Amino acid sequence: MRWFFAVALLLLAALFLESGLLAYAMYVLAGLLIVSRLMVRSWNEGLSATRSCKSDTAEIGDKIAVEVTVKNRGRLPIPWVLLEDLLPGNALNQRAPRLAVKGKRLQLSMIGGSGEVVVRYQITCRMRGYYQLGPLVMESGDLFGLHRRYRVDAAPTYLLVYPRIVPLIGYELASRRPIGDVRMTHRLYEDPTRIAGIRAYEAGDPLNRVHWRATARTGTLQSKIYEPSSLSGATIVLDFHEAAWPASNEPYRSELAITTAVSLANAVYELGQQIGFVTNGRDAVERIKMDEMGNIPSVGQDFITRQQARSEPAMRGESDRLLPVTVETRRGVEQLQRIRETLARVELTDGMTFPQLILEALPRLPRDATVIAVLGDVPMDTAIALGNLRRRGFAITAVMVRCEANQFQRSYARLMGEGIHDVRHLRSEAGIASLCTRQFLGLSSYYDDETEDVEKDATTSWADQTPFEIDNVDD
Repeated sequence: MRWFFAVALLLLAALFLESGLLAYAMYVLAGLLIVSRLMVRSWNEGLSATRSCKSDTAEIGDKIAVEVTVKNRGRLPIPWVLLEDLLPGNALNQRAPRLAVKGKRLQLSMIGGSGEVVVRYQITCRMRGYYQLGPLVMESGDLFGLHRRYRVDAAPTYLLVYPRIVPLIGYELASRRPIGDVRMTHRLYEDPTRIAGIRAYEAGDPLNRVHWRATARTGTLQSKIYEPSSLSGATIVLDFHEAAWPASNEPYRSELAITTAVSLANAVYELGQQIGFVTNGRDAVERIKMDEMGNIPSVGQDFITRQQARSEPAMRGESDRLLPVTVETRRGVEQLQRIRETLARVELTDGMTFPQLILEALPRLPRDATVIAVLGDVPMDTAIALGNLRRRGFAITAVMVRCEANQFQRSYARLMGEGIHDVRHLRSEAGIASLCTRQFLGLSSYYDDETEDVEKDATTSWADQTPFEIDNVDD
């Protein structure tokens, strides 16, 4: 448009100066601008692209091949077209890149009449997440550089990278619970081989339930109390508010929290117990831009500027969700997969705080499931929220992720003040495997640098025993 404005001004000047040569030159330039605009528009409308991706799910370390085929449906050749397949900038440009790209996702090509060109590259998944691959931005113009057009095509695909699961050492021994036993409020199924205590005889108790020795000692009928035959499972509550995870240590601490949560969920799931998950984080799926028909609104459209072509089809940077992301606590073969998918998509948010999360999720927390809180920090309001859960009858376990010494001591003191004694401190991913062996070995849940070596030695000695030796110890 600026070129047409300049031509009009020069043409008026030529008429005012009565310069025929200048007027003739402006007529030629105006014709050239019109022809180039029409040709570029024709070239752009003749371009179409399709995407082929090896898989839409992956594990950390997997390599995904991506191919984008661009076809020229017109009969005229296109002198040049710049192709760029878009990838999320926060996954490529942060301090620890989540994705590594090998190959050319940005290339300059010439496409003949009814011809095609293929853009090939490979993605290596370094961290879990939910990533948008594409769409393709195609830039074309005339040979003189007077006019350019941008087109967005090849609808994006979404790659889900699952978090890594670390097997827990010793979770299948002793109490057969990774976090320890909880007091059951509903004893629907009882194990007659495991006596938990005695009580006074009640009308209707069968004779095989009568404890005859206790009856002889007390002179009144006494009945046995059995331990439950099935255990209660757990609900994992992840605090993913930005205030708990300072940017100076990201993304390492928050990713370690994700790995911890999915590893604990896997351990409880393998026991056949109920497992659930609740977090105040943001679901990345909610940031996808969709129209009323469920399509990406800008795919297949032309744009005037490159910046607009790149930003319009990208995922939104924010989400105003103020409800917890929840996977209901229950048994089932699909529970672990649902939790893994949710953890793969969850992102840090500044919306719902941890106390607000507890208030929202409380009606959906079963009392017979241990509440495992995975935390980055414990301010007073968080400690009070967990203390209120304990006073309501919930069994609470707190897992602190990679805290500094002073920070962990403050958090530990606040939790102890609320009556929460089972507090674990996880320093690195290597410590996840032995996270639940401290209670099994009878060690304190609080430890510092000096006791960490003791724990490591004790864990190693148990892990090195044969199954026969372990069974004997268990007996």
